[in-house]
Amino acid sequence: MEWIGRYVSSIVEVPTPFWWKVSIAITTPLMLVCFFCLTYLVATGIGVWGNNSPVNWAWDITNFVFWIGIGHAGTLISAILFITRQRWRTSINRAAEAMTLFAVICAGLYPMLHVGRVWMVWFLAPVPNANAIWQNFRSPLLWDVFAVSTYFTVSVLFWYTGLIPDLATLRDRAKSKIAKLSYGLAALGWRGGNRQWRNYEMAYLLLAGLSTPLVLSVHSVVSFDFATSVVPGWHTTIFPPYFVAGAVFGGFAMVLTLMIPMSYIYPSLKHLITPEHIDKMCKIILFTGSLVGYAYLMELFIAWYGGNFFERAAFYNRAFGPYWWCYWSMKFCNVVAPQIFWFPSMRRNLWVIMVTCMLVNAGMWFERFVIIGTTLARDFMPSAWGMFHPTWVDIWTFVGTFGLFLTLFLLFIRFLPMICMFEVKAVLPEADPHYHGKGTSHKEAH
Repeated sequence: MEWIGRYVSSIVEVPTPFWWKVSIAITTPLMLVCFFCLTYLVATGIGVWGNNSPVNWAWDITNFVFWIGIGHAGTLISAILFITRQRWRTSINRAAEAMTLFAVICAGLYPMLHVGRVWMVWFLAPVPNANAIWQNFRSPLLWDVFAVSTYFTVSVLFWYTGLIPDLATLRDRAKSKIAKLSYGLAALGWRGGNRQWRNYEMAYLLLAGLSTPLVLSVHSVVSFDFATSVVPGWHTTIFPPYFVAGAVFGGFAMVLTLMIPMSYIYPSLKHLITPEHIDKMCKIILFTGSLVGYAYLMELFIAWYGGNFFERAAFYNRAFGPYWWCYWSMKFCNVVAPQIFWFPSMRRNLWVIMVTCMLVNAGMWFERFVIIGTTLARDFMPSAWGMFHPTWVDIWTFVGTFGLFLTLFLLFIRFLPMICMFEVKAVLPEADPHYHGKGTSHKEAH
């Protein structure tokens, strides 16, 4: 089993590759553009965004919900599949967990800046203050604060706990004193004794148990921002399961978007990220995409069956109003495109998978904009109708968040093991004390 540690550790130990330097040279300026736009926003005022009346929520909340959705796959792969003993998760869970953390960081920027006075954002925490200002605990917007902060905290603990044994491996393999000291401090004195493994497994199981309900709660709470209102197109009970299914759908698409290029850049990972892993994730995308498609049809059916004039008008405007192209792009990307995964040959074609996942990523953004922007643009009274047009600050802030996300991911794969080595070893046939096979190839063993 030594080959696993050698393959994975070599990604961190080899000199910095040229492709990584080029990539970080592209993503870092984009990240700085994001911070510039946010600084300009704080210095000038929230009016530099394209928000207006009646579209008071626009790209900011659209992008917030988009990034929160991207962060769902990591916890699903790590926690739920761990509890259900799905052994195929072991090669992809580490990178998916890291993706979760970076996506939630990008998501958290938007509500924090949307309050307008970012230096007062700490009032969202229920702590005593001199002004005697207390939060409105009946508001779903405050529920977001608790749900997202809890989700991020537990995800960090879960991710870091899983890293400890592998950090100890890098510590033992390190050649330089700085690397040995850094990984040694991060490994918290891990020696791999029986007592440590027993405590570790219990802690990991408890964190997985805590993370599992958070997968359902976080995006359900985000959906309550809309579902608890009386705005036509939002006031529907299908939003919580619909949002959760969409988050898992988009999250898995982003995992494949990141992991397939990694398996090509590092040929040794092809023994660890196998066609079986990709096939299973494509099936999950197909399943959750079908759930999202069902939710779209159910929304239309309830709007027709309910007989509410305003509800019917809201969905008619989505499909045939000024934002019709967003609506039909959403339908194509999220419902039609994933159906290609019914064919096993398409689930083995990496080019088809990459294009489909890119379409899903775009479709999930369109979905959030259709829910938020197109609904608010058509109010109850035609005299209150308006259009939303993003400003350059909107556009470059969103582009910059991709720079932040990819910069953090590049730093992660450069300095930390992107594959969970000890978990992959644990699912190999050689890990079975009754295993007596000989001459098994790497691929067959995995």
